[in-house]
Amino acid sequence: MMDELTLLQRIVVWILPVVFAITVHEVAHGWMAKKYGDNTASALGRLTLNPVKHIDLVGTIILPGILLMTGTGFIFGWAKPVPVDARNFKNPRHDMAIVALAGPVANFLMAVGWALIARLGVTIGAQTEAVSLPLIYTGIAGISINLVLALINLLPIPPLDGSRILTGILPSYWAWQYNRLERFGFIILLVLLYTNVLSSILAYPMFVAQKVFFSIAGL
Repeated sequence: MMDELTLLQRIVVWILPVVFAITVHEVAHGWMAKKYGDNTASALGRLTLNPVKHIDLVGTIILPGILLMTGTGFIFGWAKPVPVDARNFKNPRHDMAIVALAGPVANFLMAVGWALIARLGVTIGAQTEAVSLPLIYTGIAGISINLVLALINLLPIPPLDGSRILTGILPSYWAWQYNRLERFGFIILLVLLYTNVLSSILAYPMFVAQKVFFSIAGL
């Protein structure tokens, strides 16, 4: 469906969903950390929806822009990580797992919001395409980017959120050994992306998730 749009139209459709998906994901981490006793993000002014506070030049602008212009159909990115100091938690491993989970959960909730926006466009119908089509296209983009971010971040590759969740479950010794992989995490992710293994891993969960959220959108 997005193939019908010009490059400029695709940029207009994707820009808000991408920026909000990345920004709210990070704010969710900081907000949950504050609930568990760590005010680091709050003290640094990172508990704000102002995207300027969270933008990473490469992850928020350059990479999503390249993926959008090349028409890969796969948009991904990241913001500057919200700082979290686990030493402020009563139960560091458990609390950090909950803080990590907050990011993907925020993305799934945003996907619901974008699905409802798309459904509004569907409800308005073809009679007012000038209003309905932007709502539908933006809703589809919002669903897609939030599902991609949620599913990728749930992968158990340090330092992705999934690894923090798994660390909270593993025995202390094995959690420590497992987290030693963090220095190789970005390389592992790049290799999986380059070899299309990442696409294979995410294909079925993404298919199922899209089916659910597109049904909510009435698409």
